[in-house]
Amino acid sequence: MSRSVLSVCDLSAEEIAEVVDRALKTKQQAERRGSQLSGMTGLLIFQKPSLRTRVSFELAVTNLGGQALYLSPPEVGLGDRESPEDVGGVAGRYCDLIVCRTFDQTNLDRLAASSGVPVVNALSDWEHPCQALADVLTIREHGGTAGRTLAYVGDGNNVVRSLAIAAAGEGMHIRIASPSGYELDHGSVNEASRRAAASGGSVSLLSDPVEAVDGADVVYTDTWTSMGQEQQAKQRLEAFTGYQVDARLVAQASRGASVMHCLPAHRGEEITDEVLDGPQSVVLDQAENRLHAQQALLAWLFD
Repeated sequence: MSRSVLSVCDLSAEEIAEVVDRALKTKQQAERRGSQLSGMTGLLIFQKPSLRTRVSFELAVTNLGGQALYLSPPEVGLGDRESPEDVGGVAGRYCDLIVCRTFDQTNLDRLAASSGVPVVNALSDWEHPCQALADVLTIREHGGTAGRTLAYVGDGNNVVRSLAIAAAGEGMHIRIASPSGYELDHGSVNEASRRAAASGGSVSLLSDPVEAVDGADVVYTDTWTSMGQEQQAKQRLEAFTGYQVDARLVAQASRGASVMHCLPAHRGEEITDEVLDGPQSVVLDQAENRLHAQQALLAWLFD
């Protein structure tokens, strides 16, 4: 039976640690290639624009001995020109792996149910599990996870949904500061809290960015207006006034705290150039670690 990763919840805390351990080990080796996908084909179906996700997944498949094929939105018409069931059924006959970047999380569920091959969520409006794996890897490299504090300032979106659950299982103390109406949903908070209780971590929802960042070891933010929310841009800019990660806010964190952003960034909105390009920023490490985390995940799935 093929195993898919559609949500970070599809991986236990122990499995997340195993994948991240594998990524760390492989990254430290001179030879980073493997053979888990030798003779196989990985199909990338993307409904949204992508730089880091597409390049890193194509490289990950290639580095593991496979061949990567990319299909753009007009070529597939997922959920429009063709149903997810038809796309999954056909793709599963041709390919050994499907990597899908989509708007609707249910597209992933339907692809996985019909394809008969592993399906990996490369971002949906609901979750971004591969980004969370890369984020945990990055935090591990910059001081470790257990017992440390992660402050997320911004929208309770797909990125923090996956991140909170993954980091909670690593024993981190997570503080999420969002304005009213933009908080992380209760179901995700409950799952993150459940994992935190088992690992010695904690999860707190706050409204004050300064309170969230005070003494934190990691300061994380993301765009206030995600792809598909462009019509809400003006409303969101007003709602998130005071939530910008700037030098003054970062100064409230612990000395030497890491600053993270999954990119792309709306410079001058959720984060300033000074901070994003500053000495505490680890955003390029994060971007690089997308490759290592995803390659480790694929190798783990196909071992």
